[in-house]
Amino acid sequence: MNLYQSLGYLVMGSRLRRLSESFLSEINRTYQNEGIDFDASWFPVFYLLSKNDALSIKELSDQTEVSHPAASQLITNLKNRNLVTSATCADDGRRQLVTLTDKGRDLLGQIMPVWDAILAAMDELIADSPACDNLLPAVGAMEKVFRQNSLSERISNKLSVELKPAANE
Repeated sequence: MNLYQSLGYLVMGSRLRRLSESFLSEINRTYQNEGIDFDASWFPVFYLLSKNDALSIKELSDQTEVSHPAASQLITNLKNRNLVTSATCADDGRRQLVTLTDKGRDLLGQIMPVWDAILAAMDELIADSPACDNLLPAVGAMEKVFRQNSLSERISNKLSVELKPAANE
């Protein structure tokens, strides 16, 4: 058992970050090997825009569950690469509607087969190691628990119970 495995929940965030970084690195290597100038961090925006003609930055932020500034920064990066454009919404001047440019749509056509290949490769990996099939449901359950219960409050409560002197002392 390595250090990370022996420390359990104390390093859960570190282990999940390492797994995520490793996964995204492999995905980015795939795009690079295929000669496609695409970064895995752009996936949520491209996926949502592949399903919708236009979305506001707020809608992108809400659907990807990232802050509005983070979504806005990503959109700015994609605009600088001429992959998306934004225009003021006709019925609400405060909203910016984001759409793929022609270059973005061309790139989408190149990356969609990669998405299918990713799904097929992951299905094969899961078939080879059935215990991994529980990962996504477990992550979803943990996300739900964290939305419903404050971990920091639970930790604080544990600390206050541990630090309180016994009533009989």
